[in-house]
Amino acid sequence: MKDLKGKVALITGGTKGIGYGVAEALLNQGLKVVITSRDKNAANSAAEVLGTKTDSVGSVIGVQADVRQLKSQQEAVGQALSTFGQLDIVIANAGLGHFASIEDLTSEQWSDTIDTNLTGVFNSIKASVTELKKSKGYYITISSLAGANFFAGGSAYNASKFGVTGFTQAVMLDLRKYGVKVSTIMPGSVSTHFNGNTPSDEQAWKIQIEDIGELVIDLLKMNPRTLPSKIEVRPTMPPSK
Repeated sequence: MKDLKGKVALITGGTKGIGYGVAEALLNQGLKVVITSRDKNAANSAAEVLGTKTDSVGSVIGVQADVRQLKSQQEAVGQALSTFGQLDIVIANAGLGHFASIEDLTSEQWSDTIDTNLTGVFNSIKASVTELKKSKGYYITISSLAGANFFAGGSAYNASKFGVTGFTQAVMLDLRKYGVKVSTIMPGSVSTHFNGNTPSDEQAWKIQIEDIGELVIDLLKMNPRTLPSKIEVRPTMPPSK
């Protein structure tokens, strides 16, 4: 997609963190953006702030949607089409984390993690695949280095992100014959509010949300003949342990 202006992107979990950073980057490139959240007020508020911040009022809307439900994702896609007339890019970003030893991890925490992080990605792609085949669009899923590196207390999160990584690569092979690109980004430590973290100046060493936004733009602008299907991203200089 050499010329991004006027393209339409849907970003799940776009009200904060990585999703918000990607939304801002896309708006600054002249795209139209739909951000989703389970919280209607959060979606509308974030869209309003983004529109003002990027001088893109009217080019961004907030939609209440739950990635755990296919019907909800289909409705979000429908709102993108009714508002902007097309859909070219889907960023499957929504996610959460429950971290505990298998001895303490509850079945509810397991289900919440898998349903949001993995089934949510399936639903986001399934709901929009017809439209992205029409537009020869681009799917980008947000996995994690936890999708390649396991750790104690991470059974649910590791399972979900290993799943996202593998799922995305298989979907890439399914869809490239239609001219649809599919990539997964696997960040390490990112300065967001994920898992109760509070971003601060002391965390300037971490990947910043605007860095992921810049990476997404680079992917979208890459020559159509080339596809970086899986990208691991790390802080350059993490603190010594």
